Amino acid sequence: MNLGSLNLWARAKGIKLMGTGDFTHPAWFGEINELLDPAEPGLFALKGAESGPSSQTLARRGTRFMLTSEVSCIYSKAGRGRKVHIMLTAPDIETVEKINTRLGRIGNLAADGRPILGLDARELAKIVLDASEHCLVVPAHAMTPWFGVFGSKSGFDSLEECFGDYAKYIYAIETGLSADPAMLWRLSDGRRVALLSNSDAHSPEKIGREVNVFDTEIDYFAIEAAIKNRAPEKFLYTIEFFPEEGKYHLDGHRVCGVSLTPEESAKTNNLCPKCGRPLTIGVLNRIRELATEPEGFKPAGAIPYKSLVPLQEIIADVLGIMVAHQRVKAEYGKLVKAFGGEFSVLLGAAAGELDKVTDLAIAQGIIDAREGRVELVAGYDGVFGHVKIPKSPATALKSSQG
Repeated sequence: MNLGSLNLWARAKGIKLMGTGDFTHPAWFGEINELLDPAEPGLFALKGAESGPSSQTLARRGTRFMLTSEVSCIYSKAGRGRKVHIMLTAPDIETVEKINTRLGRIGNLAADGRPILGLDARELAKIVLDASEHCLVVPAHAMTPWFGVFGSKSGFDSLEECFGDYAKYIYAIETGLSADPAMLWRLSDGRRVALLSNSDAHSPEKIGREVNVFDTEIDYFAIEAAIKNRAPEKFLYTIEFFPEEGKYHLDGHRVCGVSLTPEESAKTNNLCPKCGRPLTIGVLNRIRELATEPEGFKPAGAIPYKSLVPLQEIIADVLGIMVAHQRVKAEYGKLVKAFGGEFSVLLGAAAGELDKVTDLAIAQGIIDAREGRVELVAGYDGVFGHVKIPKSPATALKSSQG
């Protein structure tokens, strides 16, 4: 999990720009300075990458990086313990140095890639935005129970409750793996700000399980503007997990193996029916609690989204083997090489072309996942859900080729 492997996996996925992550950590920030060179405005590339107009030579120059990090704020407010993860972006090295100097006076930045600070989220926003007005302060995985800004365990009911007078400077939140835009559109704050979808990758192959798709110059400030303005001609769409696949979608109690819908939880007074302890209230239930609009509501001008299943998961499910199996890697490699990247396979490869490269069943599985013909087993209380590809007849390929 270093800058070189991030670059290689990003190119395999078809990702042009990604966050560095962890710029608050001294050792990682040292690697950023050592291994990356400034490229387009506000962006960076591995040293030795070609220079030139981004629209002409990007494919040959490698992945671009945006300076990003994530901070865990743990503190008390309004008589409750709060735990909020917040993603930060910065436009240049000098801004990061200012942020790190201030945060380093508050906590030990070397202790973890995502530092734990006894710092009110509003004060974090003030420190970061004092360093540069071009920074973005983005509540991470906003709905998850333990560390989401709206989480059931330690979150808030609104951005204003969390950030106070700095709420007006919060231009985006992350949907997180257990929620999608349609769920967050039901919330007042989910309609007021942009909804970003980031992969939250903890290993290189997980890069791109959720992404944002822009039509801008390869330029930090152009992307910043697209997010702040929620411009649909610039911020085209997001690519999402099916939210059921996230590990906090439903209510539940992992120790007892109990998973419940909000309706089922209500019947037990939000207590585990096996042991009687409190359930971890999941994202779906929390959305219903905070919603000001009915299910299915879509605001005017909303940035659209697409739900996809990672290619390796599709291959493994169709073949009935583990994702780490060598055959999964072999089929993945063939498809990525043939179509120029994972997203080209998932989003655009025609059925008639897929079955020339891989097994007919895998080709059909890719089409089924693209068109939403999947079976979903929802996650709960830290247990990932999973997507099952139906074993449908391969003849359905013909109907999808047009």
